[in-house]
Amino acid sequence: MSGSPAGLKGAPLDGAQLPIIASRFEGIASKMGNTLLRAGRSAPVNRARDFSCCVVTAAGDLLAYAESIPIHVLGADLLVASMKEFHPDLAPGDAFLHNSPYHGNTHAGDHVILVPVFDDAGEHRYTMVCKAHQADIGNSIPTTYHAEARDVYEEGALIFPCVRVQRDYADVADVVRMCQVRIRVPEQWHGDYLGMIAAARIGERELCAAADDVGWDVLETFDRQWLDYSEQRIASAIVQLPAATATGFSIHDAIPGTPPAGIEIRSNVTVSPTDATIVVDLHDNPDNLPCGLNMTEATARAAALIGVFNSLDPSIPKNGGSARRIRVLLREGCIAGIPQHPVSCSVATTNVADRIVNSTQQAMSGLRHGIGMAEFGAFFVASSASVSGTDPDTGKPHVNQIFLGGTAGAGSPFSDGWLTYLNAVNGGMCHLDSIEVAEYYQPLVVNQRRVQAYTEGAGWRRGAPRAARRVRA
Repeated sequence: MSGSPAGLKGAPLDGAQLPIIASRFEGIASKMGNTLLRAGRSAPVNRARDFSCCVVTAAGDLLAYAESIPIHVLGADLLVASMKEFHPDLAPGDAFLHNSPYHGNTHAGDHVILVPVFDDAGEHRYTMVCKAHQADIGNSIPTTYHAEARDVYEEGALIFPCVRVQRDYADVADVVRMCQVRIRVPEQWHGDYLGMIAAARIGERELCAAADDVGWDVLETFDRQWLDYSEQRIASAIVQLPAATATGFSIHDAIPGTPPAGIEIRSNVTVSPTDATIVVDLHDNPDNLPCGLNMTEATARAAALIGVFNSLDPSIPKNGGSARRIRVLLREGCIAGIPQHPVSCSVATTNVADRIVNSTQQAMSGLRHGIGMAEFGAFFVASSASVSGTDPDTGKPHVNQIFLGGTAGAGSPFSDGWLTYLNAVNGGMCHLDSIEVAEYYQPLVVNQRRVQAYTEGAGWRRGAPRAARRVRA
């Protein structure tokens, strides 16, 4: 593709050019991820790989990602929308820190670095998005998950509604100092921050190099064709489905702040083969509750998309193009919808999100044999807890989340459940901790980690078996 003539402007790419450029974009996202994995300092980042890197077009379409967590990236367009709304003066060298659950982010525990990329004429072309789940963000308790927080004030997290942290490639030191003063492990957080900045800048550099090779106009043509191709792929799958409406439901256990019977999440799915659309309606769910289980707009929508994507041909690209054919209906003030400040969304990326995935793919599975999936298992488990305190050997404070095991994989029409899936919205992307490394970094001992025999979920295909872990301080 190197040295493509300027005359290709607007000309369609052929069947060889399209996958080559698609692979290059995926390679850019992969380089971003490798940078963060090697540079990050906290356990969620450099051991569990609880982060995602993606490329979003200037128009806000998710374009490319590699080894990313579905709940992180399927709402990335909302992040770019808030960046453009709050900062109409975007310029080269800018970078923004975003974690606001009320302005398009997943939850406060996921810090995001957004870097807009410009062409030589100063036109905004793409945004590099690097999101990483943090070990500590200044919460009132030493964890980024506060399920029992009655509102965002009790949650206590520092909220950054897309604030500028770099101008002309230099840090805005005021914001960095705020985090270093408030966060319990400032050096660890700062290492993750530098890793995210580095990852986004690597992505910016690599994308500009791609533009040097083929031209910005060719990349713009690719964006349009790739997203249209992705839309055509999912449309072709939808027209083969029966016209129907189905409802799935999944129940979350009761905790303080919820009804005694727990939370029932319903997903109403309507398939319209005539116009090749799927509508996921989440209106019929409880109002926001005085706890941290409330969803954000990004996570509610992404969880519904995951449930649909899980139910269709896995080779369909998951991006802004294929998402055009899936409408997710949300309402304000709903636990599975759009929250209003000061509702706490501390745990928006896992618990209720998993139930939305489960209920959506359960509804899909009722349409006909060969689509949909069973329920994924429950999460959180104690072996994925946040651990904190003072290390008796070093005298230093520590805050980290451990990932010592979670099975939870759901059966599909074609395969048994993925053993180490962890939870529904994770997509199997988080890594399990090495026992030895976990014991090295935290003052704990792992006495046991094993799969429990004969605990698989029953069905045409089996769900993943349970696992047992025994951990002590």
